Amino acid sequence: MSDKPSMDTFVSLCKRRGFIFQSSEIYGGIGGFWDYGPLGVEMKNSIKQNWWRAMVQHRDDVVGLDAAIIMNPRVWVASGHVETFADPMVDCKDCKRRFRTDDLTPNDMGELRCPECGGELTDSRMFNLMFKTYVGPVADEASVVYLRPETAQAMFVNFDNVLTTTRRKLPFGIAQIGRSFRNEITPGNFIFRDREFEQMEMEYFVMPGTDEDWHDRWIEERFNWWLNLGVRKENLQIREHTKEELSHYSKRTVDIEYDFPFAGFAEIEGIANRTNFDLKQHEQHAGRTLQYFDEPSGEHVVPYVIEPAMGVDRCFLTVLIDAYAEEEVKGEKRVVLRLKPELAPVKIAVLPLSRNEQLAPTARKVWDLLRPHFMTQFDDAQSIGRRYRRQDEIGTPFCVTVDFDTLEDEAVTIRDRDEMTQDRVPIANLVTALREKLGGC
Repeated sequence: MSDKPSMDTFVSLCKRRGFIFQSSEIYGGIGGFWDYGPLGVEMKNSIKQNWWRAMVQHRDDVVGLDAAIIMNPRVWVASGHVETFADPMVDCKDCKRRFRTDDLTPNDMGELRCPECGGELTDSRMFNLMFKTYVGPVADEASVVYLRPETAQAMFVNFDNVLTTTRRKLPFGIAQIGRSFRNEITPGNFIFRDREFEQMEMEYFVMPGTDEDWHDRWIEERFNWWLNLGVRKENLQIREHTKEELSHYSKRTVDIEYDFPFAGFAEIEGIANRTNFDLKQHEQHAGRTLQYFDEPSGEHVVPYVIEPAMGVDRCFLTVLIDAYAEEEVKGEKRVVLRLKPELAPVKIAVLPLSRNEQLAPTARKVWDLLRPHFMTQFDDAQSIGRRYRRQDEIGTPFCVTVDFDTLEDEAVTIRDRDEMTQDRVPIANLVTALREKLGGC
């Protein structure tokens, strides 16, 4: 993707147009934490809603969950996070910067020198990525808890609750969208690697022996979801984890990767066969049976689990980059986000041709008509051409222009973002016409 702009271009766009701001910016910010602005929160919510429809609403074999962020710390002992959820880290003795050992080049490590200042690096050591805090009035070891580093464990510890209350038969899944926290040594590349982020994960419980087939099915289904989201196929690939890469719980893991301009192909979603590792660990540590009774065989089994897991923030970045385009129109540069209408933060912009006082009442009436049906924006500042460009840059699929002819014929012009064509539509038919153009979103 060498034709893509640099990451600075996307950071600037997000700040300028109100997609994403640096958290606590007026105090100098804080690394790895970001705030979603007025446009960003709309687009992020649309991504989550799309995933939920695909994974829960449109299926009959998956149910939802919304679990607490802080759990009993024994959960993380059982899952292995307390002991093994760590990255290798080195410090520079001169500038005091910290680095993930696996991010350093072989040359850096060979000379054991800091890539920033050339100073001497410390020996590599493991650093646990979980944020630690305390519950209760006394901050001692007995009150230690952790901010969850993933949402998955809540679905495992609630397996029996969901099984009992929903009377599900295998195979079935439990899905969740929620915040997770990882004390990354070196967060970076904008929202690609954060310390606070949102995940969309699903644990799909299957009979042992059917897990490999279900894994293949979910790999195909999840890849197709990205295509349906509007991401171009040529920018995606599926990559198998090597045996050396596999997590301790994984029988097989596949990543869906996107060709980012700053990193090449990198993970945007993982689909793992977690076997029955997690349920067995929680059985052992909690002293509770987490089994499924299979009526046809008359046996109690511990299900295997297929897990599609992804980050909302990384998905947001993928969609933004893939939709971005620069083109020349009548000798001027046009920046446009060719977002799928369903994901666009603003669906319709209402633009009076000018701020002429004769147009204002009708333009406001049109805006009032559309607001109950669509996420809209009203813009009457600067020339109509500049306003079109602003809406193109935030991905608005259609602009509705109120002009002086509207005062006579009670019709408006609908301008298409991608084709830049214009259709004249009576105000009385406007909502119906826009619904058809937007495909019902």
